[in-house]
Amino acid sequence: MAVDYAVIVVYLAGMLAMGWWGMRRAKSKSEFLVAGRRLGPWMYSGTMAAIVLGGASTIGGVGLGYQYGLSGAWMVFTIGLGLLALSIFFSARIARLKVYTVSEMLDLRYGGRAGLISGVVMWAYTLMLAVTSTIAYATIFDVLFDMNRTVAIILGGAIVVAYSTLGGMWSITLTDMVQFVVKTIGVLLLLLPIAVVKAGGFSEMKAKLPTEYFDPLGIGGETIFTYVLIYTFGMLIGQDIWQRVFTARTDRTARWGGTVAGTYCLVYALAGAVIGTAAKVMYPKLPSADSAFATIVKDELPVGVRGLVLAAALAAVMSTSSGALIACATVANNDIWSKLRGVVSRGRGDEHDEVKGNRVFILIMGVAVIVIAIALNNVVEALTVAYNLLVGGLLVPILGGLLWRRGTAAGALSAVAVGGVAVIGLMATYGILANEPVYYGLLASLAVYVIVSLATKPTDAAVLIAWRERLAGKGAESDETAPESVTV
Repeated sequence: MAVDYAVIVVYLAGMLAMGWWGMRRAKSKSEFLVAGRRLGPWMYSGTMAAIVLGGASTIGGVGLGYQYGLSGAWMVFTIGLGLLALSIFFSARIARLKVYTVSEMLDLRYGGRAGLISGVVMWAYTLMLAVTSTIAYATIFDVLFDMNRTVAIILGGAIVVAYSTLGGMWSITLTDMVQFVVKTIGVLLLLLPIAVVKAGGFSEMKAKLPTEYFDPLGIGGETIFTYVLIYTFGMLIGQDIWQRVFTARTDRTARWGGTVAGTYCLVYALAGAVIGTAAKVMYPKLPSADSAFATIVKDELPVGVRGLVLAAALAAVMSTSSGALIACATVANNDIWSKLRGVVSRGRGDEHDEVKGNRVFILIMGVAVIVIAIALNNVVEALTVAYNLLVGGLLVPILGGLLWRRGTAAGALSAVAVGGVAVIGLMATYGILANEPVYYGLLASLAVYVIVSLATKPTDAAVLIAWRERLAGKGAESDETAPESVTV
């Protein structure tokens, strides 16, 4: 394992070095939070793919393939579909708004009265997303070093917090690009073909497994529908995803770069399912489906390659964890703390102090994430709660604001409140992992949004005019950027 250890250590040291380098570039709020809004198409595509394909997509995706066969690809597949929908239909308008958070978008659209409550919901979502990503370090470091769970979480979490705090989005962008390359090589180019060959090829896999393992809908129609509601729609409205859209240099970059990233996700989904199916052939009686990835890596890969593939798994976890962490800190500082103090940042002011303030919030949120991750055991339940709140509470007012002129601030606030409370109440009634909470919560949110919007005074014409100007790329305060653009 010495060679594998060396690969991992070099990788982790490289992440910290990227954080230090990124610190030199992050001199303004725009550079620290959204990489100066100047990423070119290839860097944008790589980093967007990196953030949406985390530990759940890699380790969990292989686990679903082990349990259900090729239809286990649906979870990650719906993530890719959501990213494609966001990129094709909404990303250009989102990029032109020149904001930092989803709540700022809601304030612009509805007249400055929807941001705080939506910020609290979005903060809860990003916090739990960061927590669940951080917990995944325990699985990877256990395979590598047989390390204690708490120590593994602290080690992995501390590295992510360190490079994220140092350089903000610039550091995260640079590390995510490296992580994208490592994931592509480790999972698609190495683990996928090796797993298929070790399992005896596709003909042997079909001979040894039940036919339902090769049924595209074998996982069940209701499960697929729930994945669409939670993950496809979740991709449309998550702060962690929108904050990456804000990094695009142009709306064209956001549209086409995101389309490339979404297509990559579809390929990654199928690869994970195939790897899991191959693992089922080799290890038909594993105690847990989620252990399929670690088992096949540990037992079937040669020295050096094993270290690179484990680095790929670590890359997947770190990219999602760091993206969720900066999103959580951005919402906490800009949407909650600033409004509670009665101070709303508009992007100018003292740039140095704004960078310092956001850096402090990343550090605080990072420590909180590590502490919660150590205390929490059920990752699936935590992630389900996060996505149910996000989709049930925020999907309707966000998409309604983008698509329906008649939507009002009162309708948006009512939809957030009713959808959020309905989801929480239904999870208590049906169970956290049940499908009903997100179904009925979303319907309640939609009904309240439409009824209250139609029953209240339309949004002020001046607000809508300002909103349309921002959607057209006019009227936004320019960000302070460096002369050059990042075009790769």
